[in-house]
Amino acid sequence: TALDIMRQLLDGLAYSHQNNVVHRDIKPANIILLDGSGRVKIADFGVARIDTSELTQAGDVLGTPAYMSPEQLLGKSVEGRADLFSAGVVFFELLTGEKPFIGGNITAVMHSVLTADPPAPSQRNTQLPPLCDSIISKALSKDAADRYQSAGEFKAALKTLLGQSKASPAPKSVTTTNKTVEKPAQPPQTKAP
Repeated sequence: TALDIMRQLLDGLAYSHQNNVVHRDIKPANIILLDGSGRVKIADFGVARIDTSELTQAGDVLGTPAYMSPEQLLGKSVEGRADLFSAGVVFFELLTGEKPFIGGNITAVMHSVLTADPPAPSQRNTQLPPLCDSIISKALSKDAADRYQSAGEFKAALKTLLGQSKASPAPKSVTTTNKTVEKPAQPPQTKAP
């Protein structure tokens, strides 16, 4: 499910950030679902930055604009909260099948990321509980200080959502970028965080 993918993604980001590595290009194409196991791997650390490295500097703009944080688009110094913004974009897309920031070209997409408030996910998928809207709103805050401060904090919000969603029925399918994936009759068993 979307929550399982996000929880594993955030675990991977927490590990990276604890080791001073910022991925800088979190997007669906870099989240690999391993066949049959339900496990998630983060791929393509090609534009990652080690916090103590001087190989890339403020002013370098690397990544995929629709998933990049405002500070990353502006060429400012980035840290783990930039990855959490990107994870928020991925979560929005997992829940709705759409990107939160759109435009007819790269410049328009970048302008949208920098200036537009994303729509509430529940406007795009009416089966979502209201808590999804507040989780996405915080994750996609323009100011890094207003976002989740760590992957663990983001994951805790998802745990609250999971508890809430067990009390209400989940949608029968989740639309992702180019396909609809049917949910299994029984959700996969996962270990408690």
